[in-house]
Amino acid sequence: MSQGLARLQWPQNIVAGDVVKVRLLVQHPMHTGYQQDMQGSVIARNVLLWLTCTLGNQQVFRVEPSSGIAANPYFEFFVRARASADMVVRWQDDLGVAGQWQQRMVVADRKTPGP
Repeated sequence: MSQGLARLQWPQNIVAGDVVKVRLLVQHPMHTGYQQDMQGSVIARNVLLWLTCTLGNQQVFRVEPSSGIAANPYFEFFVRARASADMVVRWQDDLGVAGQWQQRMVVADRKTPGP
């Protein structure tokens, strides 16, 4: 599996129990199979077949995009943050090329009110 190019973004300060919006951008051409290069030759179809996101050991997002998705696809989804863990994004395209991106989500313990 090759290291692909992706960006993950979420709020900087996360407290255990928070519902967090995750933003994901994956660099991929998403060629539909209908485009032509400068010489007029058709560019072979090459779109993401699937993409998954795992937080810790739980899959939190999965998509099987189609050729209707633009180049460099962008996704947003929500997760409930319970503890610090690695978010691992994996994907594979029509050409069999796989990519992966990993980023640590740091979650602070929820403070309990004092006496």
